[in-house]
Amino acid sequence: MAYYTVTGIMKRGIPVLIVAAIISITAGQLLHAGQDLLLAFPVLLILIPPLIKVGGDTGSILGARLSSAFHLGLVEPVGGVVVRNNIVACLVIGSVSCLVLSVAVWAAALLLGIAVVYGLLLKITLIAGCIEMVVVFAATIGIAFVSHRRGLDPDDVVIPLITAIGDIVGIAAVFVAAWVVV
Repeated sequence: MAYYTVTGIMKRGIPVLIVAAIISITAGQLLHAGQDLLLAFPVLLILIPPLIKVGGDTGSILGARLSSAFHLGLVEPVGGVVVRNNIVACLVIGSVSCLVLSVAVWAAALLLGIAVVYGLLLKITLIAGCIEMVVVFAATIGIAFVSHRRGLDPDDVVIPLITAIGDIVGIAAVFVAAWVVV
């Protein structure tokens, strides 16, 4: 019997997508809860969507690379060279993305007539980006290893969950970073 059937993919995928939807709804509620901060610092409204995209994308890249390594039989324990090298590569991608993002958000804010100090925006972006990457990468590694051990294809599990986790962690990280910096 083939492992990749439409019915099998649906049975394995629907519970994961339901969990991801619940996490995403919670992220929206968290965003609503921070409405006062967003109104006080409207530049955060420009920052949040691309920042959560950076976290979700880099986590998905890490998840896809780990999944491929699992399929190829290359993954050792969590501290192994394959996992470590992939984490470093994704950290570099995420850090550079955060730097570029801070410049893009600053330029967009200027074009929209929103007064913002670039240094403050850079600090918020880097702090939030670091928080998000640490949490999302830890979750990615955990979900990839657990799903593989339980006989699930990490490709089917990691990316939907990590993009949702990236949303909620990214929003919380922006609020924490703004609280720390401001």
